[in-house]
Amino acid sequence: MADTATATATTIDTIRESYQALVARRRLYSGILIAVFVLLMVAGFLVANDRNAGGFWDGLGNIFDFPADVVSEAWQKRADMPGLLWKYLPALIETLNIAAVSTLLGFLGGMVLSLLSTHGLAVWPRLIPLFRRTMDILRAIPEIVVALVLIFIMSVGPVPAVIAIAIHTAGALGKLYSEVNENADLKPVDGLASVGANWTQRMALGVIPQVAPNYMSYALLRFEINIRASAILGFVGAGGIGYELRNSISWGTGRFDEAAAIFILLFLTIVAVDQLSSTLRNRLTHGRVEAML
Repeated sequence: MADTATATATTIDTIRESYQALVARRRLYSGILIAVFVLLMVAGFLVANDRNAGGFWDGLGNIFDFPADVVSEAWQKRADMPGLLWKYLPALIETLNIAAVSTLLGFLGGMVLSLLSTHGLAVWPRLIPLFRRTMDILRAIPEIVVALVLIFIMSVGPVPAVIAIAIHTAGALGKLYSEVNENADLKPVDGLASVGANWTQRMALGVIPQVAPNYMSYALLRFEINIRASAILGFVGAGGIGYELRNSISWGTGRFDEAAAIFILLFLTIVAVDQLSSTLRNRLTHGRVEAML
């Protein structure tokens, strides 16, 4: 009995020492990573500050000058604000159209890429790495870079923005959808295969109904992101309300009230879309959970 108790105590001591060593090692690695991160942040800030015209610290005191000018001029011309909101409403609708069309195209592209890159579902299993690397490339290239290239080819307009955002959306949604597909039940797929269904029929009838709520939830979230992206691309000539905002800011004092009206439209739109999409996503995901229960 004494020998057993001694052996047990020795084992417990060994386990405790191993655990303490593991904790210490993890803390050491975490400290090293944090130190490297801090050093990179400081080095990056110093480089950016040296290359910035005038320096960051010199201009820090003027950070609120532009917002103050915009708010001051908008308040002075507040009587014209309803007319300005109405004036730029068509540009806002164009931005929403760009976001909606690019989200739809990206949704379709991401869905196809995800099905082709999921183990157990892919029609060409050997090409799964190719489709996965394709999605990596699509979401690695910033939308603004693609838009600038397309504007050089196609000239200014909403079409380059739609294509650029759709390409990035397809890569992002494809990655998310492929992870959703991994959790799909393959029994319906096997059952459809046993009765002679082709790959398209197996996916449409056996997989899509299972993952549709998550697909739509991610698509709605991406639509919010694409509204912001389409507004930003307007600054490089891709149309929409971002193009009007760039023009109003470029003119400077005298048209800051127009910039304020555009800011208000963007803010209200993003808040409204965020609330609407959040409600729809909750209904989709919670409704699916309740149905499963």
